[in-house]
Amino acid sequence: MANIVVRRGEDYASVTPRVNVVAVAILLACLGIGALAAVALDRPFLLPIMAIVGALLMPAPRIAQQWERAVVLRFGRFVGLRGPGLFWIVPFVDRVSTWIDQRTVTTSFAAEQTLTSDTVPVNVDAVLFWMVHDAEKAALEVQEYAQAVSWAAQTALRDIIGRTTLTDLLRGRERIEDELQGLIDQRSNPWGVTVSSVEMRDIVIPGALQDAMSREAQAAREKQARIILGEAELAIAHTFEEAARSYQNNPTALHLRAMNMLYEGLKEKGALMLIPSSAVESMGMGGIMGAAAMRQNALTGGDSPRSDSETA
Repeated sequence: MANIVVRRGEDYASVTPRVNVVAVAILLACLGIGALAAVALDRPFLLPIMAIVGALLMPAPRIAQQWERAVVLRFGRFVGLRGPGLFWIVPFVDRVSTWIDQRTVTTSFAAEQTLTSDTVPVNVDAVLFWMVHDAEKAALEVQEYAQAVSWAAQTALRDIIGRTTLTDLLRGRERIEDELQGLIDQRSNPWGVTVSSVEMRDIVIPGALQDAMSREAQAAREKQARIILGEAELAIAHTFEEAARSYQNNPTALHLRAMNMLYEGLKEKGALMLIPSSAVESMGMGGIMGAAAMRQNALTGGDSPRSDSETA
């Protein structure tokens, strides 16, 4: 069973406290006019009257930020969107029900212990980037549009994980992100919300399964190394086969190759070579080896063996 966690920084549909300098200016202007009229006409009651008038006019001016749209209702009926900048409403008749933020919003959500199609529990952490493109639909078609988008992202993530194998989830992350974005966008478009992108930040699998996958990867690498080594041995064997065919029809080349082998083996002092007798007979290496031995003896400075008669 999936445990879904959603983290949002703020409720974007809520009305936040804001300072309206125009309303304060109206109140101060009414107080100033009332004070001047009370002094000029000698009627002190004009000051509280103007103070009441200023307090009644204070809700009329409203200011929306550049990225905001105000949803105005008149006796509970939608009359339009206002903003950005300064706009006016009729006090006690109109009211601003919602301030819609049209900037890009990030919503972080996670699916914990969700089973894939091959029954592997995983924890997936993702981030959703979305924005309101139709403020009227966001205010009228759904209650708490930000929370609705979050729940749509949760259910879409759980559905996609449930029909995806662990291998596809780990290897096909971009495809899953595109599929998840399309599914969330399809559900949230009727609310005036569009999804910019979805990014899966982390996929956590059980520790025992991680060890098994690590061993599997190591075995696959060892298998590939053995295959490469076998292919190299096969290539060397083919090369030797071609060389044998060349030497079979050209004894001179074979003798030259034998001389080169002896030279390479005996050019260092104190070198020793072991050659099968069959190679000596087949390639006629007896005379060659004798000459090489005499040359080696001369290089080492050894004396020639004396005959028995000289010894006597």
